[in-house]
Amino acid sequence: MRKPDPCVLVIFGASGDLTKRKLIPALYEMRETGALPTEFKVLGVSRRAKTDAVWRDELASSVKEHAKRWDEARWREFSQCIHYFAGDAADGAPYGALKERLARFDSESGTRGNRLFYLSVAPELYEPIVGQIERAELVTEGMRWCSINPKERSWQRIIIEKPFGHDESSAASLNRTLGRVFEEEAIYRIDHYLGKEVVQAMLVLRFANTMFEPIWNHRYIDHVQISASETVGVGLRTAFFDQTGAIRDMIQSHLLQIFAFVAMEPPTTISADDIRAEKIKAVKAIRATTAADAATHAVLGQYSGNAALGAYIDHEGVARGSTTETYAAIKLHVDNWRWAGTPFYFRTGKRLAMKRTEIVVQFKPPAANLFAGIPHASGVVDGNRLVIEIAPAERTRLRFESKVPGTPLSIASIEMQADFDKEFGVEPLEAYGPLLVDAMRGDQSLYKHRVEVEGGWSAVMPFLGPASSAARAGIASNYAPGSWGPAASDAMMARDGRAWHNE
Repeated sequence: MRKPDPCVLVIFGASGDLTKRKLIPALYEMRETGALPTEFKVLGVSRRAKTDAVWRDELASSVKEHAKRWDEARWREFSQCIHYFAGDAADGAPYGALKERLARFDSESGTRGNRLFYLSVAPELYEPIVGQIERAELVTEGMRWCSINPKERSWQRIIIEKPFGHDESSAASLNRTLGRVFEEEAIYRIDHYLGKEVVQAMLVLRFANTMFEPIWNHRYIDHVQISASETVGVGLRTAFFDQTGAIRDMIQSHLLQIFAFVAMEPPTTISADDIRAEKIKAVKAIRATTAADAATHAVLGQYSGNAALGAYIDHEGVARGSTTETYAAIKLHVDNWRWAGTPFYFRTGKRLAMKRTEIVVQFKPPAANLFAGIPHASGVVDGNRLVIEIAPAERTRLRFESKVPGTPLSIASIEMQADFDKEFGVEPLEAYGPLLVDAMRGDQSLYKHRVEVEGGWSAVMPFLGPASSAARAGIASNYAPGSWGPAASDAMMARDGRAWHNE
């Protein structure tokens, strides 16, 4: 892979938890692998006054805790590229001094005017900060069309954290604001799930194996489940979560991005433009859910309490009578040639039985049951099943039917399993690391296009607006901690003759 250009990573909101727990440890790991440019600087921007040395000391303990490996000497060397700037990023006053600081990096460290801005701030600050970047003339618009040698001209890019908007209209508004300052090719809407090895491996699994691609369609696949379950509650995010909910927090962002890789058509090449083009087509092909279907295609829930844990509705910061969902299960259809008639089920929730993020591809049973009446360990010859686990383990499992050795003809399901860590002996990197390096390299393969974002919002809006009122009725405390969610979720699947994968 091409080494990134020299650059400065400017992190707005540098004092936040994301910077300490994810971004800086990820950069430290990427420096260890040799992936970062030699001429590289990090400039953290936050309101509290402190020196470079103080901030480096604060970060050291966090990197020691969260990075895969720790080496004191390597940290001291790496920390010299980390700097701090005190100022309110939403206020125009500090930007003159900020611009001077960046220019000093260019002259002293050879960063050549290349800037990667990272908005690690509250969503309501996105548009004000983008406006201040524009007014400070920190972005040179249209430079890619000039006659300067590409190696000599500078670039400016921006990374936006989720949530990207609160609904379809706010996402479109944010896209317009960004588009007035940055070219679309310079806007990086990050979803750290796409930095996980198994998600990227979907491309290889599907398109490098002739055994999968010919049957990756509605003729052979009965349905697909994409789930993200957590054993913890909302924790300290109560106020944020009560304004957001599980659909906005997980399905609209993470799970629909995973969906795009599962459902997309083969790209012409492995380039970012071609991959994103196919992801966009997949998202745009999601059928609009009618108001009538919204009631039967979704189950929403809130966790109750027990002797040790309080119910969601009783948490401090949760509005009285809140119908915000901590659990959501929805069904979507895709109207194209590949997936016609094959439903996609999405499920996410807090305080469930197990922490797990996975893709379940359930194949149809054999067209003719030659083994009717033959003993089977589970009672029936079912379709094959491919399970792609994304977290906490990273592995792929394929279930198929086999004769039980040493007996008269009887059948049982067995699994083949590929554990990525064990197979390759490589410990996975923090997901943010490769994504940050991709942004420095100008590779948008694993970043969301504006059409994907707006299409994702369009797909879930029927489950958030007035049409969702039936699903929200009686939502308070409708599932127990440690369960797999409301009983109505299992009933929704049962109506379709299907069941959630809870193994």
